[in-house]
Amino acid sequence: MGTLVGAIDQGTSSSRFLLFNPKTAQIVAQHQVEITQHFPTEGWVEEDPKEILHSVFECIEKACDKLKQLGIDTYSIKAIGISNQRETTIVWDKITGLPLYNAIVWLDLRTQSTVENLINRGPKKDKNILQAKTGLPISTYFSAVKLRWLLDHVEAVKIAVANNRAMFGTVDSWLIWCLTGAKDGGVHCTDVTNASRTMLFNINTLQWDPDLCKFFDIPMSILPAVRSSSEIYGLMKCGRLAKVPISGCLGDQSAALVGQMCFKPGESKNTYGTGCFLLSNTGQKPVMSEHGLLTTIAYKLGKDQPTFYALEGSVAIGGALVRWLRDNLRIINNAEEIEKLAASVGSSHGCYFVPAFSGLYAPYWEPSARGIICGITQFTNRNHIAFAALESVAFQTRELLEAMNKDSGIIQAILRVDGGMTNNKIMMQLQSDILGIPVVKPAMTETTALGAAMAAGAADGVEVWNLFDDSPPLAGWETFEPQIEMEESNKRFSRWKLAVQKSMGWETHSDDMSWYHTQTFDSILEREMSCQKWSYTLVPKTDRQRKKE
Repeated sequence: MGTLVGAIDQGTSSSRFLLFNPKTAQIVAQHQVEITQHFPTEGWVEEDPKEILHSVFECIEKACDKLKQLGIDTYSIKAIGISNQRETTIVWDKITGLPLYNAIVWLDLRTQSTVENLINRGPKKDKNILQAKTGLPISTYFSAVKLRWLLDHVEAVKIAVANNRAMFGTVDSWLIWCLTGAKDGGVHCTDVTNASRTMLFNINTLQWDPDLCKFFDIPMSILPAVRSSSEIYGLMKCGRLAKVPISGCLGDQSAALVGQMCFKPGESKNTYGTGCFLLSNTGQKPVMSEHGLLTTIAYKLGKDQPTFYALEGSVAIGGALVRWLRDNLRIINNAEEIEKLAASVGSSHGCYFVPAFSGLYAPYWEPSARGIICGITQFTNRNHIAFAALESVAFQTRELLEAMNKDSGIIQAILRVDGGMTNNKIMMQLQSDILGIPVVKPAMTETTALGAAMAAGAADGVEVWNLFDDSPPLAGWETFEPQIEMEESNKRFSRWKLAVQKSMGWETHSDDMSWYHTQTFDSILEREMSCQKWSYTLVPKTDRQRKKE
């Protein structure tokens, strides 16, 4: 088999470890573990950083087992890349190595009142007051306001910061620090793509910005070092992959852009994961949106390589809607079943679903919105709701694409897609019908993990992957062509837009924390040490469970 490159793909819903052949870009072995999401109260979304870490350990271990079954030695693995859910915020103690609170997930809405206060602080009450430096509106989406909440409300975090024991990071930083040694010399760093999603990073100077940190009152001492997306950050310190370099790091959507080989300005992709994310490469200069999109860093593939930027349209609820239908409404038993239900009716029959569970992201940035299902009659059944759910993702993507066309001045003739929902053929056909253009899906849809592997394999000192080879790594495509007239598509889209307007203005927030009981630093440490003793070694799941007391 020769050389292999690994990719940790840590997403909102699951963690995965995939092993790629850099000559063919094909997957040799992989393993996936679902992540538990916690909802302490309405609008709050959390995950356990320890569970995230141990899910990664388990995925690595199981993928290596599968590699062994193929007769391939783990010595073939020459590098590891990381792609991760962005914006999700973690603070941990650098002395004990323990997280001081659950990870606050990017979807979380608890900071809405903080956002409103920050916007009202400005003379024009403009949510885009920081756009020139960050490319972003002030929103619950980004890390700075989540970190501000932790500093305000979690006593353990306050004390750790005061005692110079706190470290902040997005999921990539947490994983790199833990995998390279944790409290015994772990590397505290992030890459430019993840840093650009915090609202503390200046995308022009490529540095943490003192004025932005002052605006949010964030101590710069807790921030990670910022590196390129492709360089050796450190070496794995335990398990079968000890001494293998971690040499690639990209936020998941940037990783998918790289995996889709969108290296030229104007090239775009849309990823259907927990949310839905449309990115378009804009070259080496940031382009500020006038139509509700984000300006973000696409990638910087090496210390001495140029930084490329992207316009991004972000939708909070994509594949998460299917999970909600399964876990909350229980109208399906698994994700595959929604395709059968939708196919059985072929139409929503006037039923429209706006999945604004976390407010509306691009192009509206309206946190007061909430999910609605409208147009229901006595004829409506679960099949129509399933169809309307899939159609809502297609409608949201059309809104993003229309904004992208206006901002870039380039009319997209096709849409490249990837992510889990692209395995749903009804969904992809709906997307083509609603957009009125072909939708093109690669045969290998794991482009997020592929992008992380490419960055890792191309890093100086590794150099087993040629990023700019004339022959693209994605072999084979499936194309979905529109099958309805644009008049019909426009009619359905206009009804959707009406439903969106009805979803707005449902919710206002205050800083009511009466239900929340803050805990002292000592009490949290005592609980962690007595109830959550984990062995930070790569061991099989059953053994790891026995290590947990």
